[in-house]
Amino acid sequence: MTSTLHEHDIRPPEPTSVLAPDGSLQPGMQIEEPAELLLDMYRWMSFGRLFDTRLINLQRQGRLCTYAPVAGQEAAQVGSALALKQDDWLFGSYRDGLACIVHGLPAEHIPLFFRGHPKAGMVPPGVNVFGQQIGIAEQIPHAVGVAWGMKLRRTKTATLTLFGDGATSEGAFHEGMNFAAVFKAPVVLISQNNGWAISVPRSRQTASETIAQKAVAYGMPGKLVDGNDVLVMYRETRAALERARNGEGPTFIEAVTYRFGPHSTADDPQRYQPAGELTEWKDQRDPITRLRICLEHQQLWNESKQSALEEELREYIARSVTAALTEPIPAPESMFEQVYAEPTPILEQQRQEMLESLRQSQKGVTFP
Repeated sequence: MTSTLHEHDIRPPEPTSVLAPDGSLQPGMQIEEPAELLLDMYRWMSFGRLFDTRLINLQRQGRLCTYAPVAGQEAAQVGSALALKQDDWLFGSYRDGLACIVHGLPAEHIPLFFRGHPKAGMVPPGVNVFGQQIGIAEQIPHAVGVAWGMKLRRTKTATLTLFGDGATSEGAFHEGMNFAAVFKAPVVLISQNNGWAISVPRSRQTASETIAQKAVAYGMPGKLVDGNDVLVMYRETRAALERARNGEGPTFIEAVTYRFGPHSTADDPQRYQPAGELTEWKDQRDPITRLRICLEHQQLWNESKQSALEEELREYIARSVTAALTEPIPAPESMFEQVYAEPTPILEQQRQEMLESLRQSQKGVTFP
């Protein structure tokens, strides 16, 4: 009798890592990063976990429209975002708010985004973060296009784009990969393989042994790394960005991680996750626990510092959430502004029709 693996039970090669799941160094590896950078990594990852919990609670209270949790993927986002230089551009999806904040986006923009507030798309000057969006893989061609523009301008900058494993089944992924390789665009593409595209397991996304190996078909390097190890994420992303800035073209990185929460607050992962899988990842592969153990071994962290950090982060999160929830809703007619320098006749007509509709509705008239 032959046995078959569960659809979700895939056996790809072991991803590269610096830290083992228990927080120890892998054989032959050393800590190369300065203490301050290690502490920054831990602060940002801890912020991400606390912020995530707060935003989930806000959505459950009906104060956000929806939310896509990031818990479990903090190392992939923090490690890659910290590798960016200020002039580099970041292109993320709806789940990549933590990376966007690390690269300079004010934290209140994330609850504004999930509140549906238009200010969420108004990125402050000097912050090179493309607005979050929900179209699967659609940020990839944008990242490649901006990177190509940088190359044409002969600037020493690069772009980084983050997306999920499900995005690699979209045409935009393949088009972006092909264009990036052909034109040697200075872009780094990172697939956060968290095991699931909503309820669809990675094994139903592709028959490839790894997602990283797809890079070979497009003529660029492909890296398979442990997405729950912030050190390897930082090192591999930094090396790929330097390669891009030096005119050597794009790099594709598969970061193997796991989504601790639901796909979104409208999802119930218990309906499709195999029993015990989430517990194993939480108990044995939590990226924050892994780095904390490393810091404790380096005598850089203790319970006293942990308590102080959590208090500081909660205060910061409270201020950010208050700013987002108290931001006034703009007048409806503002949707016609900042589209053209001078409104077109059709836009002006539509604006007047909407204003008239609002006036009538305030009189109690019902419109179809």
